[in-house]
Amino acid sequence: MDSQLKDLSSKPQSPTSQPNLKDASDNDDLPLLSPTTATTTTTTTDDDKSDSSTPRPSIEELEKKYAAYVRHDVYGTMGCGELPWPEKVLLGIALVTLLPLRVVLATTVVVLYYLICRVCTLFMAPNREDEQEDYAHMGGWRRTVLYWSGRVLSRIMLFAFGFYWIQETCRNPKINGSINNEVDLNEQSEEEDERPGVIISNHVSHLDILYHMSSSFPSFVAKRSVGKLPLVGLISKCLGCVYVQRESKSSNTKGVSAVVNERIQEAHENKSAPMMMLFPEGTTTNGDYILPFKTGAFLAKAPVLPVILKYPYERFSPAWDSISGVRHVILLLCQFVNKMSVTRLPVYYPSQQEKDNPKLYAENVRRLMAREGNLIMSDIGLAEKRVYHAALNGLFFQR
Repeated sequence: MDSQLKDLSSKPQSPTSQPNLKDASDNDDLPLLSPTTATTTTTTTDDDKSDSSTPRPSIEELEKKYAAYVRHDVYGTMGCGELPWPEKVLLGIALVTLLPLRVVLATTVVVLYYLICRVCTLFMAPNREDEQEDYAHMGGWRRTVLYWSGRVLSRIMLFAFGFYWIQETCRNPKINGSINNEVDLNEQSEEEDERPGVIISNHVSHLDILYHMSSSFPSFVAKRSVGKLPLVGLISKCLGCVYVQRESKSSNTKGVSAVVNERIQEAHENKSAPMMMLFPEGTTTNGDYILPFKTGAFLAKAPVLPVILKYPYERFSPAWDSISGVRHVILLLCQFVNKMSVTRLPVYYPSQQEKDNPKLYAENVRRLMAREGNLIMSDIGLAEKRVYHAALNGLFFQR
Protein backbone atom coordinates (compact mmCIF):
# COMPACT_ATOMS: atom_id res chain seq x y z
CA MET A 1 0.00 0.00 0.00
CA ASP A 2 1.04 3.56 -0.35
CA SER A 3 0.62 4.36 3.34
CA GLN A 4 3.57 6.55 4.20
CA LEU A 5 4.23 9.41 6.49
CA LYS A 6 5.29 12.07 3.99
CA ASP A 7 4.25 15.35 5.64
CA LEU A 8 4.47 15.34 9.40
CA SER A 9 3.96 19.08 9.35
CA SER A 10 3.64 21.97 6.96
CA LYS A 11 5.68 24.29 9.16
CA PRO A 12 9.17 25.24 7.99
CA GLN A 13 12.06 23.90 9.97
CA SER A 14 13.43 26.30 12.52
CA PRO A 15 17.10 27.21 12.20
CA THR A 16 19.63 25.86 14.61
CA SER A 17 22.67 27.45 16.08
CA GLN A 18 24.80 24.34 15.60
CA PRO A 19 26.56 23.77 12.28
CA ASN A 20 25.41 20.82 10.18
CA LEU A 21 22.56 20.01 12.56
CA LYS A 22 18.78 19.95 12.04
CA ASP A 23 16.77 20.39 15.22
CA ALA A 24 14.23 17.59 15.52
CA SER A 25 13.16 18.27 19.06
CA ASP A 26 9.98 19.99 17.83
CA ASN A 27 7.76 17.26 16.48
CA ASP A 28 5.95 19.61 14.13
CA ASP A 29 9.15 20.68 12.40
CA LEU A 30 9.87 17.37 10.68
CA PRO A 31 8.06 16.93 7.37
CA LEU A 32 8.92 13.70 5.63
CA LEU A 33 10.41 14.00 2.19
CA SER A 34 8.64 13.69 -1.12
CA PRO A 35 10.44 12.17 -4.10
CA THR A 36 11.23 15.62 -5.46
CA THR A 37 12.89 16.80 -2.25
CA ALA A 38 14.82 13.66 -1.31
CA THR A 39 18.52 14.27 -1.65
CA THR A 40 21.66 12.62 -0.43
CA THR A 41 22.73 13.91 2.98
CA THR A 42 25.93 15.87 2.60
CA THR A 43 28.67 16.05 5.15
CA THR A 44 31.01 18.98 5.58
CA THR A 45 34.50 17.97 6.61
CA ASP A 46 36.55 20.80 5.09
CA ASP A 47 37.29 22.19 8.54
CA ASP A 48 38.79 18.86 9.50
CA LYS A 49 41.46 19.18 6.83
CA SER A 50 43.62 21.79 8.48
CA ASP A 51 47.37 21.96 8.06
CA SER A 52 49.83 21.54 10.87
CA SER A 53 50.17 25.31 11.35
CA THR A 54 46.52 25.69 12.36
CA PRO A 55 46.06 25.93 16.16
CA ARG A 56 44.39 22.96 17.79
CA PRO A 57 40.71 23.62 18.55
CA SER A 58 39.60 23.70 22.16
CA ILE A 59 37.38 21.04 23.69
CA GLU A 60 34.51 23.54 23.68
CA GLU A 61 34.91 24.09 19.93
CA LEU A 62 35.05 20.36 19.27
CA GLU A 63 31.95 19.70 21.36
CA LYS A 64 30.02 22.35 19.45
CA LYS A 65 31.02 20.91 16.08
CA TYR A 66 30.60 17.23 16.97
CA ALA A 67 27.65 17.57 19.34
CA ALA A 68 26.22 14.15 18.46
CA TYR A 69 29.19 12.42 20.12
CA VAL A 70 29.65 14.56 23.24
CA ARG A 71 29.21 13.07 26.69
CA HIS A 72 27.27 15.19 29.21
CA ASP A 73 27.41 13.01 32.34
CA VAL A 74 29.30 13.73 35.56
CA TYR A 75 32.34 11.80 34.31
CA GLY A 76 32.90 14.32 31.51
CA THR A 77 34.71 14.04 28.19
CA MET A 78 36.23 10.60 27.60
CA GLY A 79 35.01 9.65 31.09
CA CYS A 80 38.09 11.39 32.52
CA GLY A 81 36.52 14.45 34.14
CA GLU A 82 37.20 15.57 37.69
CA LEU A 83 34.67 13.96 40.04
CA PRO A 84 33.17 15.56 43.15
CA TRP A 85 34.06 13.74 46.37
CA PRO A 86 30.54 12.23 46.90
CA GLU A 87 30.81 10.64 43.46
CA LYS A 88 34.27 9.30 44.30
CA VAL A 89 32.88 7.68 47.45
CA LEU A 90 30.02 6.03 45.54
CA LEU A 91 32.42 4.85 42.86
CA GLY A 92 34.78 3.40 45.45
CA ILE A 93 31.97 1.49 47.16
CA ALA A 94 30.72 0.11 43.86
CA LEU A 95 34.22 -0.97 42.81
CA VAL A 96 34.54 -3.33 45.76
CA THR A 97 30.92 -4.52 45.93
CA LEU A 98 28.87 -4.26 42.73
CA LEU A 99 31.65 -4.63 40.16
CA PRO A 100 32.92 -8.11 41.14
CA LEU A 101 29.42 -9.49 41.64
CA ARG A 102 28.23 -8.23 38.27
CA VAL A 103 31.34 -9.46 36.49
CA VAL A 104 30.86 -12.95 37.92
CA LEU A 105 27.16 -13.01 37.01
CA ALA A 106 27.74 -11.68 33.47
CA THR A 107 30.56 -14.15 32.87
CA THR A 108 28.38 -17.00 34.09
CA VAL A 109 25.60 -16.00 31.71
CA VAL A 110 27.97 -15.83 28.71
CA VAL A 111 29.57 -19.18 29.51
CA LEU A 112 26.18 -20.82 30.07
CA TYR A 113 24.82 -19.62 26.75
CA TYR A 114 28.03 -20.62 25.00
CA LEU A 115 27.59 -24.16 26.35
CA ILE A 116 23.97 -24.18 25.14
CA CYS A 117 25.14 -23.06 21.70
CA ARG A 118 27.84 -25.72 21.71
CA VAL A 119 25.32 -28.45 22.51
CA CYS A 120 22.84 -27.22 19.89
CA THR A 121 25.49 -27.14 17.18
CA LEU A 122 26.94 -30.60 17.85
CA PHE A 123 27.27 -32.66 14.68
CA MET A 124 26.17 -29.66 12.60
CA ALA A 125 28.18 -27.76 10.03
CA PRO A 126 27.57 -24.00 9.74
CA ASN A 127 26.39 -22.38 6.54
CA ARG A 128 29.46 -21.10 4.69
CA GLU A 129 27.89 -19.55 1.60
CA ASP A 130 28.86 -16.06 0.40
CA GLU A 131 31.97 -16.03 2.62
CA GLN A 132 29.76 -16.14 5.72
CA GLU A 133 29.63 -18.65 8.57
CA ASP A 134 26.47 -18.97 10.61
CA TYR A 135 23.67 -21.18 11.91
CA ALA A 136 20.89 -18.77 10.91
CA HIS A 137 18.68 -21.46 9.38
CA MET A 138 18.92 -23.97 12.19
CA GLY A 139 15.48 -25.45 12.82
CA GLY A 140 13.59 -27.81 15.11
CA TRP A 141 14.31 -28.13 18.81
CA ARG A 142 17.76 -26.63 18.38
CA ARG A 143 16.37 -23.33 17.14
CA THR A 144 13.72 -23.30 19.86
CA VAL A 145 16.29 -23.84 22.61
CA LEU A 146 18.65 -21.22 21.20
CA TYR A 147 15.83 -18.71 20.74
CA TRP A 148 14.23 -18.87 24.17
CA SER A 149 17.40 -19.41 26.20
CA GLY A 150 19.01 -16.53 24.30
CA ARG A 151 16.14 -14.16 25.10
CA VAL A 152 15.99 -15.13 28.76
CA LEU A 153 19.74 -15.01 29.34
CA SER A 154 20.05 -11.67 27.53
CA ARG A 155 17.49 -10.19 29.90
CA ILE A 156 19.37 -11.67 32.85
CA MET A 157 22.54 -10.06 31.50
CA LEU A 158 20.81 -6.67 31.36
CA PHE A 159 19.62 -7.22 34.93
CA ALA A 160 23.20 -7.96 35.95
CA PHE A 161 24.22 -4.64 34.38
CA GLY A 162 21.70 -2.77 36.52
CA PHE A 163 18.74 -2.57 34.13
CA TYR A 164 16.25 -3.91 36.65
CA TRP A 165 13.27 -2.71 34.65
CA ILE A 166 12.86 -1.44 31.10
CA GLN A 167 10.13 0.99 30.13
CA GLU A 168 8.60 -0.14 26.85
CA THR A 169 6.00 1.68 24.78
CA CYS A 170 4.34 0.07 21.77
CA ARG A 171 2.47 2.40 19.47
CA ASN A 172 -0.86 1.02 18.20
CA PRO A 173 -0.79 1.28 14.40
CA LYS A 174 -4.56 1.73 14.27
CA ILE A 175 -4.30 4.75 16.55
CA ASN A 176 -0.87 6.25 15.99
CA GLY A 177 0.07 4.95 12.58
CA SER A 178 -1.94 7.42 10.49
CA ILE A 179 0.09 10.56 11.07
CA ASN A 180 -0.55 11.48 7.45
CA ASN A 181 -4.27 12.31 7.07
CA GLU A 182 -4.28 10.73 3.61
CA VAL A 183 -3.66 7.22 4.99
CA ASP A 184 -6.46 4.78 4.14
CA LEU A 185 -7.11 2.83 7.36
CA ASN A 186 -8.97 0.07 5.50
CA GLU A 187 -6.05 -0.40 3.15
CA GLN A 188 -3.67 -0.27 6.09
CA SER A 189 -5.51 -3.01 7.95
CA GLU A 190 -4.96 -5.38 5.04
CA GLU A 191 -1.19 -4.97 5.40
CA GLU A 192 -0.97 -4.98 9.18
CA ASP A 193 -0.45 -8.71 9.30
CA GLU A 194 2.61 -8.50 7.03
CA ARG A 195 5.79 -9.32 8.85
CA PRO A 196 8.50 -6.65 8.66
CA GLY A 197 11.71 -7.81 7.06
CA VAL A 198 14.02 -5.91 9.38
CA ILE A 199 14.07 -4.09 12.71
CA ILE A 200 15.54 -0.58 12.48
CA SER A 201 16.99 1.05 15.60
CA ASN A 202 19.01 4.07 16.57
CA HIS A 203 22.42 3.12 17.98
CA VAL A 204 23.55 4.39 21.38
CA SER A 205 25.46 1.61 23.11
CA HIS A 206 26.61 -1.99 22.83
CA LEU A 207 23.75 -2.65 25.26
CA ASP A 208 21.36 -2.10 22.33
CA ILE A 209 22.28 -5.57 21.10
CA LEU A 210 21.43 -7.18 24.43
CA TYR A 211 18.03 -5.52 24.48
CA HIS A 212 17.14 -6.63 20.96
CA MET A 213 18.35 -10.15 21.75
CA SER A 214 16.06 -10.26 24.79
CA SER A 215 13.16 -8.78 22.85
CA SER A 216 13.14 -10.53 19.47
CA PHE A 217 16.44 -12.44 19.10
CA PRO A 218 17.24 -11.19 15.57
CA SER A 219 20.34 -11.52 13.44
CA PHE A 220 22.81 -8.62 13.33
CA VAL A 221 25.48 -7.27 11.03
CA ALA A 222 28.81 -7.52 12.85
CA LYS A 223 32.51 -7.08 12.19
CA ARG A 224 34.15 -10.21 10.85
CA SER A 225 36.48 -10.24 13.85
CA VAL A 226 33.50 -10.85 16.18
CA GLY A 227 33.07 -14.35 14.75
CA LYS A 228 36.60 -15.23 15.87
CA LEU A 229 36.24 -14.13 19.50
CA PRO A 230 36.24 -16.77 22.26
CA LEU A 231 32.73 -17.66 23.46
CA VAL A 232 31.09 -14.69 21.74
CA GLY A 233 32.13 -15.94 18.30
CA LEU A 234 29.98 -19.08 18.45
CA ILE A 235 27.10 -17.12 19.98
CA SER A 236 27.17 -14.65 17.09
CA LYS A 237 27.09 -17.51 14.61
CA CYS A 238 24.05 -19.00 16.33
CA LEU A 239 22.40 -15.57 16.10
CA GLY A 240 22.96 -15.77 12.37
CA CYS A 241 25.10 -12.64 12.21
CA VAL A 242 26.17 -11.37 8.80
CA TYR A 243 29.87 -10.55 8.98
CA VAL A 244 31.39 -7.56 7.24
CA GLN A 245 34.89 -6.16 7.04
CA ARG A 246 34.24 -2.46 7.61
CA GLU A 247 37.58 -1.25 6.22
CA SER A 248 37.49 -3.53 3.18
CA LYS A 249 37.23 -1.84 -0.20
CA SER A 250 37.05 -5.05 -2.18
CA SER A 251 34.10 -6.43 -4.11
CA ASN A 252 33.20 -8.45 -1.01
CA THR A 253 31.20 -5.43 0.19
CA LYS A 254 28.62 -6.05 -2.52
CA GLY A 255 28.43 -9.66 -1.46
CA VAL A 256 27.57 -8.68 2.11
CA SER A 257 24.91 -6.27 0.88
CA ALA A 258 23.36 -9.02 -1.21
CA VAL A 259 23.33 -11.40 1.77
CA VAL A 260 21.62 -8.79 3.95
CA ASN A 261 18.98 -8.08 1.30
CA GLU A 262 18.25 -11.76 0.84
CA ARG A 263 17.92 -12.27 4.59
CA ILE A 264 15.58 -9.29 4.92
CA GLN A 265 13.38 -10.48 2.07
CA GLU A 266 13.35 -14.00 3.48
CA ALA A 267 12.34 -12.76 6.94
CA HIS A 268 9.53 -10.72 5.37
CA GLU A 269 8.14 -13.66 3.41
CA ASN A 270 8.85 -16.53 5.83
CA LYS A 271 7.74 -16.25 9.46
CA SER A 272 10.05 -19.08 10.50
CA ALA A 273 13.13 -17.25 9.21
CA PRO A 274 15.13 -15.16 11.71
CA MET A 275 14.52 -11.41 11.62
CA MET A 276 17.33 -9.01 10.71
CA MET A 277 18.28 -6.15 13.04
CA LEU A 278 20.18 -3.19 11.59
CA PHE A 279 21.56 0.08 12.93
CA PRO A 280 21.40 2.22 9.76
CA GLU A 281 23.40 5.07 11.34
CA GLY A 282 26.48 2.86 11.20
CA THR A 283 27.87 4.07 14.54
CA THR A 284 26.76 5.18 18.01
CA THR A 285 25.70 8.63 19.22
CA ASN A 286 25.22 10.10 22.69
CA GLY A 287 21.51 9.24 22.46
CA ASP A 288 20.21 12.76 21.78
CA TYR A 289 20.85 12.72 18.04
CA ILE A 290 20.07 10.61 15.01
CA LEU A 291 22.58 10.42 12.15
CA PRO A 292 21.97 9.96 8.41
CA PHE A 293 20.75 6.47 7.52
CA LYS A 294 22.60 4.20 5.16
CA THR A 295 20.28 2.60 2.60
CA GLY A 296 21.29 -1.04 3.10
CA ALA A 297 18.25 -1.86 5.25
CA PHE A 298 15.87 -0.36 2.70
CA LEU A 299 17.12 -1.88 -0.56
CA ALA A 300 15.00 -5.01 -0.08
CA LYS A 301 11.82 -2.84 -0.30
CA ALA A 302 10.33 -4.73 2.64
CA PRO A 303 8.43 -3.13 5.55
CA VAL A 304 10.56 -2.12 8.54
CA LEU A 305 9.88 -1.98 12.27
CA PRO A 306 11.39 1.21 13.78
CA VAL A 307 12.52 0.99 17.41
CA ILE A 308 13.85 3.94 19.42
CA LEU A 309 16.19 3.32 22.37
CA LYS A 310 17.04 5.85 25.07
CA TYR A 311 19.09 5.62 28.27
CA PRO A 312 17.95 8.17 30.86
CA TYR A 313 20.73 8.81 33.37
CA GLU A 314 21.74 11.02 36.29
CA ARG A 315 25.40 10.13 36.82
CA PHE A 316 26.92 7.92 34.12
CA SER A 317 25.59 7.78 30.55
CA PRO A 318 25.50 4.25 29.04
CA ALA A 319 26.13 5.79 25.61
CA TRP A 320 29.35 4.45 24.11
CA ASP A 321 31.02 7.57 22.76
CA SER A 322 34.38 9.28 23.37
CA ILE A 323 35.21 6.76 26.08
CA SER A 324 37.30 3.59 26.02
CA GLY A 325 35.59 0.23 26.13
CA VAL A 326 37.20 -0.86 29.41
CA ARG A 327 36.40 2.42 31.19
CA HIS A 328 32.84 2.31 29.85
CA VAL A 329 32.21 -1.22 31.15
CA ILE A 330 33.72 -0.49 34.57
CA LEU A 331 31.75 2.72 35.11
CA LEU A 332 28.56 1.09 33.81
CA LEU A 333 28.89 -1.83 36.22
CA CYS A 334 29.62 0.58 39.08
CA GLN A 335 26.36 2.46 38.58
CA PHE A 336 23.80 1.13 41.03
CA VAL A 337 20.81 1.53 38.71
CA ASN A 338 20.76 1.90 34.92
CA LYS A 339 17.68 2.88 32.96
CA MET A 340 16.41 2.18 29.46
CA SER A 341 13.29 3.30 27.63
CA VAL A 342 12.09 1.72 24.40
CA THR A 343 9.53 3.00 21.90
CA ARG A 344 8.30 0.60 19.24
CA LEU A 345 6.70 2.40 16.33
CA PRO A 346 4.15 0.83 13.97
CA VAL A 347 5.49 -1.20 11.08
CA TYR A 348 6.39 1.21 8.29
CA TYR A 349 5.09 0.11 4.89
CA PRO A 350 6.92 1.84 2.02
CA SER A 351 5.03 3.40 -0.86
CA GLN A 352 5.93 2.50 -4.41
CA GLN A 353 7.88 5.73 -4.66
CA GLU A 354 9.91 4.78 -1.59
CA LYS A 355 10.50 1.29 -2.93
CA ASP A 356 11.89 2.84 -6.11
CA ASN A 357 14.03 5.30 -4.13
CA PRO A 358 15.83 3.72 -1.12
CA LYS A 359 17.27 7.11 -0.12
CA LEU A 360 13.78 8.54 0.15
CA TYR A 361 12.64 5.47 2.11
CA ALA A 362 15.58 5.70 4.53
CA GLU A 363 15.21 9.44 5.08
CA ASN A 364 11.47 9.25 5.70
CA VAL A 365 11.93 6.53 8.34
CA ARG A 366 14.75 8.55 9.91
CA ARG A 367 12.59 11.67 10.11
CA LEU A 368 9.74 9.68 11.62
CA MET A 369 12.06 8.28 14.31
CA ALA A 370 13.46 11.76 14.98
CA ARG A 371 9.97 13.13 15.50
CA GLU A 372 8.63 10.29 17.62
CA GLY A 373 11.81 9.98 19.70
CA ASN A 374 12.41 13.72 20.07
CA LEU A 375 15.86 13.27 18.54
CA ILE A 376 17.98 15.94 16.87
CA MET A 377 18.91 15.24 13.26
CA SER A 378 22.62 15.61 12.54
CA ASP A 379 24.42 15.53 9.19
CA ILE A 380 27.72 14.19 10.54
CA GLY A 381 28.75 10.53 10.46
CA LEU A 382 31.44 7.98 11.25
CA ALA A 383 34.21 9.93 9.52
CA GLU A 384 33.58 12.99 11.71
CA LYS A 385 33.39 10.79 14.78
CA ARG A 386 36.90 9.49 14.09
CA VAL A 387 38.17 13.05 13.61
CA TYR A 388 36.58 14.09 16.91
CA HIS A 389 38.06 11.16 18.82
CA ALA A 390 41.51 11.74 17.31
CA ALA A 391 41.33 15.43 18.27
CA LEU A 392 40.26 14.58 21.82
CA ASN A 393 43.09 12.10 22.20
CA GLY A 394 45.53 14.73 20.98
CA LEU A 395 44.29 17.30 23.49
CA PHE A 396 44.40 14.86 26.40
CA PHE A 397 47.84 13.54 25.47
CA GLN A 398 49.10 17.13 25.36
CA ARG A 399 48.03 17.52 28.95
